[in-house]
Amino acid sequence: MGLFGWFLKATATVAIAGLVFVLVSNLWIYMSTRDAVYDSIEEAPQTDIALVLGTSPKLMTGEPNPFFHERIKIAAKLLKMGKVKHIIVSGDNQTKYYNEPIKMYNALLELGVPKDKIDLDYAGLRTLDSIVRCKEIFGQDNITIITQPFHSYRALFISDYYDIKAISLSETNIPSDFSYKVKAREYLARALAVLDLYLFHREPKYLGKKETISI
Repeated sequence: MGLFGWFLKATATVAIAGLVFVLVSNLWIYMSTRDAVYDSIEEAPQTDIALVLGTSPKLMTGEPNPFFHERIKIAAKLLKMGKVKHIIVSGDNQTKYYNEPIKMYNALLELGVPKDKIDLDYAGLRTLDSIVRCKEIFGQDNITIITQPFHSYRALFISDYYDIKAISLSETNIPSDFSYKVKAREYLARALAVLDLYLFHREPKYLGKKETISI
């Protein structure tokens, strides 16, 4: 076998190993968290905090982002029904032109959520950052994570790693034809989450001063 043949064989071996790792990671994350994923507010247990994970209110096309509006709607309903005591909106605010937390905050106010029931986390750059900061900065470890079902498993997996008591909630699913590409990326993101936690021991980009919430 020539050098090119060895190269092809090595490339195929690496590709197969990578595929197996992605599949095993996804199975591990799904099986270990599926019992904590809820699709009904009535059935979801009560927690202290609703942690709303950030996303843009609009798509690249300028149309409303259904992920954003679903998360806001559920967070407001949880608070009004007494299923949570407080809401944290956590998202990206790396530039003055893009501010997920303030968009979520304003959307909640429009739904009648009182200002004093909302805290903003401006350093939720990734799912890991939002979850770890919820515990380390805001002092909360009994939470309901608000995101879409396909994202819930990874968020809960990270929560389990950091000894956070968490459930996730999403009352409705976005149509599969809309979220197909997003779901495909999530399969890879789950494998990366395993590497982040167990190999790289990655931490949030920003921590800083504690802002413990009294509830």
